[in-house]
Amino acid sequence: MALIEPRTLKGFRDYPPELMIPREQMLEKIRRVYRSYGFAPIDTPALEYAEILRGKGGEESDRLIYQFKDHGDREVALRFDLTVPFARFAAQYVPKIGTPFKRYHMGPVWRGENSARGRYREFWQCDFDTIGTTSNASDIEIALVINDLMVALGFEKFTIRINNRLCLNGLLESLGLSDKSVPLLRSLDKLLKIGRDKVAEEMVREAGVTEQQAAQVVALADLTGTNSEIINRLEAEYGGNAKAADGIQKLRELLKVAERAGIPSERIQIDLSICRGLDYYTGTIYETFLNDLPSIGSVCSGGRYDNLAELYTKQQLPGVGASLGLDRLIAAMEELKLIPKISTPAPVFVPQFVPDKLGDYQRIARSLRAQGIGCEVYPEVKKLGNQLQYAEKRGFRIALIAGSDEFQNGVWKVKDLANRTEQSVAEAELAQAILTLLS
Repeated sequence: MALIEPRTLKGFRDYPPELMIPREQMLEKIRRVYRSYGFAPIDTPALEYAEILRGKGGEESDRLIYQFKDHGDREVALRFDLTVPFARFAAQYVPKIGTPFKRYHMGPVWRGENSARGRYREFWQCDFDTIGTTSNASDIEIALVINDLMVALGFEKFTIRINNRLCLNGLLESLGLSDKSVPLLRSLDKLLKIGRDKVAEEMVREAGVTEQQAAQVVALADLTGTNSEIINRLEAEYGGNAKAADGIQKLRELLKVAERAGIPSERIQIDLSICRGLDYYTGTIYETFLNDLPSIGSVCSGGRYDNLAELYTKQQLPGVGASLGLDRLIAAMEELKLIPKISTPAPVFVPQFVPDKLGDYQRIARSLRAQGIGCEVYPEVKKLGNQLQYAEKRGFRIALIAGSDEFQNGVWKVKDLANRTEQSVAEAELAQAILTLLS
């Protein structure tokens, strides 16, 4: 029988322990931040009826959906994000749960797009949303959560770029282009990827505007300066438009509250070039970039969507939220060399080299685990040097060594594998000595 070549599909990836361990650690940190703000966990199926997902993110998103007929001849599709399934979930359950409802949802999504640096066809999103309120306080809270997420994950140098679709729609209305807002904003969303010239060309081709009109829209996106300078200029030039004025006021309040709440002012920046290409956004929008690696793209994005659930229910369910792209963030951390080389979740290693003492090795390991210290006992009796090489390769922090003399004297050698220091510790004091080293 011919062997099947072991390989992964293009756009998909495996996660060995040295990536999966930090991934799980990150998920736990993310979960703690969400819960600290009162967001409750939910889950939804990977497969939805295709009609639930189609048409919610625009034509481009529809082309990326994995869809097929199941064994019951039903048209089904894999979720391409967690927001649309949440809109369906809210329409089904919020009448019972009540509003406002704050949820977080962490799980895989699938998009049939070209794979690239930091971009995969299967990837995890870590979403959080508030649904059932139009209050700008909820929009502001999203920015605060994004800040706390990034700090909890170990980042200090990042920028949360914000905009408001009301501003963008008001600006287009002022230019007489409101009927072409959807294709124009889809093109504008590609500004960082393909540059202003190609964006302008696409606007002419896809939206049917003139070259001059396309240039005007791109010029708006190029408006730079401090947050105050951008807001003042927007107000002076477009404040007469009701939509733009509303968006400007909401951005101004967000900046004021974030500063009062203690967010460093340089972390939040108004950027009129971001617009989030998905059609369902209606208000505040967010994209988060790592200052040391902006080319990886946004690692946490989202916005307000006031009409997304209207296809499923007559109840008004406005919402706002964001999604942290876990796999893109891990790819960035790999590139920045921020992921330690560890392939074991247990910090303590117990080598076994006295053949008849397996029971004692397992006894001490279980006593440490009972005190919250992860511990692995090597399964074979081998030379100590060989076992310590295994421990160092796996990334263990501490080796706990006992031979015949140590067993006779009731002590264990505690070896710090990173600093290559060693001390003898009485068994009763072992846990405290290990915790001190680990801290």
